[in-house]
Amino acid sequence: MNLDVRYANHPDDAKNYSTNENRKNYLIENLFTVDEINFTYSHVDRIITGGVMPVNKTLILDAGAEMGVEYFLERREMGVINVGGKGTLILDGKEFVLEAREGAYVGMGTKEISFKSNDSQNPAKFYLNSCPAHKEYPTVLIDISKAKQVEMGSNENLNKRVIHQFVHPAVCKSCQLLMGMTILEPGNVWNTMPCHTHERRMEVYFYFDMAPETKVFHFMGQPKETRHIVMSNEQAVISPSWSIHSGVGTSNYTFIWGMCGENQTFTDMQGVSMNELK
Repeated sequence: MNLDVRYANHPDDAKNYSTNENRKNYLIENLFTVDEINFTYSHVDRIITGGVMPVNKTLILDAGAEMGVEYFLERREMGVINVGGKGTLILDGKEFVLEAREGAYVGMGTKEISFKSNDSQNPAKFYLNSCPAHKEYPTVLIDISKAKQVEMGSNENLNKRVIHQFVHPAVCKSCQLLMGMTILEPGNVWNTMPCHTHERRMEVYFYFDMAPETKVFHFMGQPKETRHIVMSNEQAVISPSWSIHSGVGTSNYTFIWGMCGENQTFTDMQGVSMNELK
């Protein structure tokens, strides 16, 4: 397991960051590499964001010395969504086959975790979010048809989209993790605009389904101190609770969001009016 550690920072410090410093602190560039597990550990609510791409072998998720536990989910829970070819998630010897855009909630206490692709020519790409947990909940396989769907936005505002809530109280039980996928309607390029912050939770966005020349301009920062990070396909970005998190693409894209923090109330947010943004 490759583990990159990111430390939390104060919004007053972030105001002074250069483009490269913003990218160093918040952008996660390399999630998927052949036959490797790549994780980023953020001290913002101790969320772990990762990518697993098994091609020629089965990849086993160990805790490693960095986690300070005997196994990875000893004190954590995890959400998984496959964004590649068909793959198999193996949990304590039980196999779960995940097609593209199918996912799973994996509860605390699961000891043996491994990943494999069903076709090395079209490998699976397992995208993961994990956060601390206090209680064991059952593992649940979640395909997109089982996710709770919420329609938002409008064509006039270029933000018409369907939110698919995978790990959510309406779908399965979890301690604090929320996770889902938002798919924009054709001709729409804005996600989460008008934007918001949520003081009691942090969030990570993962952008994918993008052509090589497509870019997403991801906006972050306090509402009156906004900054942007230019993002490419299959990259993620960390959003502290004090930051807005909104993106606009040069073409179509899909994104996965993951949240953890004080509660699981999806609507617990502080809206930001368009006139407030600077």
